[in-house]
Amino acid sequence: MQKTQTQSYSSSRKQTFNLILTSMLIALVFVATLLLNIKLPITANGGLVHLGTAMLFIAAFLFGPKKAAIAGAVGMGLFDLVSGWTLWAPFTIVARGLQGYIVGKIAWSNGRNGNSVAFNLLGAIVSVPVMLAVYYLCEGILYSNWIAPVASIPGNIVQNVVGILVAIPVCIALKKVSFFK
Repeated sequence: MQKTQTQSYSSSRKQTFNLILTSMLIALVFVATLLLNIKLPITANGGLVHLGTAMLFIAAFLFGPKKAAIAGAVGMGLFDLVSGWTLWAPFTIVARGLQGYIVGKIAWSNGRNGNSVAFNLLGAIVSVPVMLAVYYLCEGILYSNWIAPVASIPGNIVQNVVGILVAIPVCIALKKVSFFK
């Protein structure tokens, strides 16, 4: 009986830790998107380059696909809801959830656990066309125009490149800390 109680307590602690960790990742993505952004004057909808993408990549490299998908979808979806981009929130949830999952799945494939810089980079690069495609389709549907969404692609690419350039060195440094090994 004592062993079952101990296992139950341990399982409960692990679930609590995972809930807190996921909540913190959501908050990091949200704050990085909200406070560290530049609006681009080149597209019809204004466009936005922010560091939320870097936080999404960091979450994927350090904690895997599930936490990254949730952090990206909820963190950036919340940003859209509170920042006047409300119409975009459902699309952001899909685009960034998929992006986080893809990056994490590749970075954590075959027991790598985000420890391979090459696979982290590959995951990030592979996720970009998916994110671009989701936003392109959504923008095409919203504006009933399949040409105008092309103007958003350069800004989205810049956002992802900046995210990669920030996330890779940050994760190399963090992977040296015992908590992330």
